[in-house]
Amino acid sequence: MKIFHISDLHLGKRLNEFSLYEDQEYILYKMLEAVGEQKPDVCVIAGDVYDKPIPPAEAVTLFDGFLYRLSNLVKAVFVISGNHDSAERLSFGGRLMSARGVYISRAYDGDVSPTIIEDNFGEVRFYLMPFLRPSEVRRFFPDEKIENYTDALRAAISKMNVDPSRRNVLVTHQFVAGGLRSDSEETSVGGLDSVDPAVFDCFDYVALGHLHKAQKVGRDTLRYCGTPLKYSFSEINDRKSATLAELLDKGEVKITEIPLLPKRDLREIRGSYEEIMTARARSGAETDDYVHIILDDPDYIEDAAKKLSVLYPNLMALDYSRLEALAEGAGPLSEADEKRSPLELFDELFEHQNGLPMNDEQRAFCLELIEEIWGDKNETA
Repeated sequence: MKIFHISDLHLGKRLNEFSLYEDQEYILYKMLEAVGEQKPDVCVIAGDVYDKPIPPAEAVTLFDGFLYRLSNLVKAVFVISGNHDSAERLSFGGRLMSARGVYISRAYDGDVSPTIIEDNFGEVRFYLMPFLRPSEVRRFFPDEKIENYTDALRAAISKMNVDPSRRNVLVTHQFVAGGLRSDSEETSVGGLDSVDPAVFDCFDYVALGHLHKAQKVGRDTLRYCGTPLKYSFSEINDRKSATLAELLDKGEVKITEIPLLPKRDLREIRGSYEEIMTARARSGAETDDYVHIILDDPDYIEDAAKKLSVLYPNLMALDYSRLEALAEGAGPLSEADEKRSPLELFDELFEHQNGLPMNDEQRAFCLELIEEIWGDKNETA
């Protein structure tokens, strides 16, 4: 049984106020191409189909077209809701779609029954478990001691009566302890949402969603496939892929990563304003990539973002390295600093950054801004 494992499509997502509709449309097409080439038996989509519980209309239309085409290529499609989805909205019409081989997890009600697909080795039992919080499990099992996410998942799985002698696949969307996060994910303080990987031991393959980096957690068959696109600049070095899991006889699973190449990549460029502009102009090559530029110049460049956007039309973010260094070393204000005026504090910051104090014109401009923002309460002599 060949399983094409994808997740975290986040359809409808905007990155730094840029619409990613074209990029998502393109990568969905590439995934359909990969399914056509690999010829899997089933496809699983492990949550976060949409970026918001109420997705924009164009995102729903995009997923509708993708799901229709995908269902014509495989025996079955399994879809669960993630923490970004509305389980109720995503599962609308699910009972009707199951007749076409599209199985969508409903909102959790304490009962998760398997869907059975057969191959040359016999039955494979697929269990669909949407994103769960302890409170959602506790209400169905009031006699169970459920204090955290591990307790919740252990209780939910124990009620599924999984037969360990069979080949069992779980599709779920959780943070499994030991997984590596990215900046584009929602996180909880102190990892309170983490789940002990041991609770999944009864499954031959666990198709995980939630973390955006493709990775295994502990064993090879407990896997995140990651997002099909890069959704933050912390992911610029990631290689995006879909995961192909091939279940042979009981206990035999082969894993292959299928590369996914985007329409536009995310890149980070660092250097002085002049170096970056000159290098770009000399190359002469057009680029549609989304870029984050970090300037090493000691002074601000007037209208830098506007000027750079001429050569980098998809400039998403612009920062100055010296300000980043200052921010990393910054701490809370001392009691003495609390009594100083904003102008005095900015005077010191400017000199620390640039190696010389503000001139009269710069100081007057700064004071004008302070008065505009804070009003009379921060006037200085």
